Amino acid sequence: MMIAPLLALLLAQPAPDPLIGKGFDHFYNLEYPQALDAFRQSLAAHPNDPARHNHLAQAVLFQMMLRCGALESHLVTGANPFLRHPRMEPTAAERSLFLSAIASSMELTAKALAVKANDIDALYARGVAFSLRGTYNFLVTRAWMDSLRDVTESRKLHNRVTDLDPSRIDAFMAQGFHDYIVGSLHWSYRLLGFLAGFRGDKSAGIRTLARVAEHGVINRSDAQILLSVAYRREGRFTLVPPILDSLLQRHPRNYLILLELSQVHADIGDLAKATAALDRCQQLKSSAAPGFVNLPRERIEYARGNLLFWYNQPQQAIIHLRAATAGHTHLDPYSGSMAWFRLGQCLDLAGKASEARATFRKAVSLFPPGYEGARESRRYRDRPYTLAKYLADNPTAPMNQ
Repeated sequence: MMIAPLLALLLAQPAPDPLIGKGFDHFYNLEYPQALDAFRQSLAAHPNDPARHNHLAQAVLFQMMLRCGALESHLVTGANPFLRHPRMEPTAAERSLFLSAIASSMELTAKALAVKANDIDALYARGVAFSLRGTYNFLVTRAWMDSLRDVTESRKLHNRVTDLDPSRIDAFMAQGFHDYIVGSLHWSYRLLGFLAGFRGDKSAGIRTLARVAEHGVINRSDAQILLSVAYRREGRFTLVPPILDSLLQRHPRNYLILLELSQVHADIGDLAKATAALDRCQQLKSSAAPGFVNLPRERIEYARGNLLFWYNQPQQAIIHLRAATAGHTHLDPYSGSMAWFRLGQCLDLAGKASEARATFRKAVSLFPPGYEGARESRRYRDRPYTLAKYLADNPTAPMNQ
């Protein structure tokens, strides 16, 4: 996950409606078309409920993010900055559905708050709508300041919710997330006028997220996702596997959790467990297990190749990266481009310089504008990627200890 999907995880509190429960079961298992169907049915029965409009907007937004690879946490771990991600292109139908749902939520909550200024449900739903719009501004319109302004407004609204009713633990997630994000920004961003009074505090943000992850009701899964990303960014890798195991128990069809688990075990330095998580993905894919039918085989191959590259085993990595690049059109833009980039690195490390040059040229042609990997690929079109460069690029790699 990254800043944009993190913004969108500030969920509206669902009503006791079986359709909403069904929708979120599909949602957390990456089955967004089915989630959209359930949320549409729920909304049709209660068209004046702003939370249901938010559910619909959230599902269409995450459907877009899954397609472009924006739900992968490697985009915000390590040295990757928060405020960098290429533009996401929605279809005309997705754009219309998202914007109309957010507009309806904003209109309905404004009317409710005009009647009762301290309407807790309206305040909460309005905060969610601002959060979702912030995600859209970040990924689609590339309006970074508008995005940060929206999430700050979301935090203010949810502050009012918890001031009015401190027992609503789920609403504290906005504070925790905002504290962590603002605390992670460069000092220059924190001088912005709309951030006045919000200095940010990463440690406090993590503590708040941990509280919601443990005691939350509606937002427990979301807080756990945010917490796992924060722990990875802060290098607290050993705290992440238990969180992901808990998420996987509740959302067993979500293949991104298993892929994330493999990455975290690699961070820890446990190749056996990292490989086991990918083996489990492969087994579930091969058996056509629910949810894993939608996982491209090439995504597992890319993950294996990337893992072996991380462990400085280029010859073995090449086998899997060749399989991934052979079907790169089945991957999201980031993973498909990175598979070619990694293959070029491994070919150079294996002494296959001529093929590596052609591979880097292919990577350059595939990276969408805005991805850091495009610049790196251009660098190695004309000169080899060396072991010395590998050691410099990967100072914490397990085989570099």
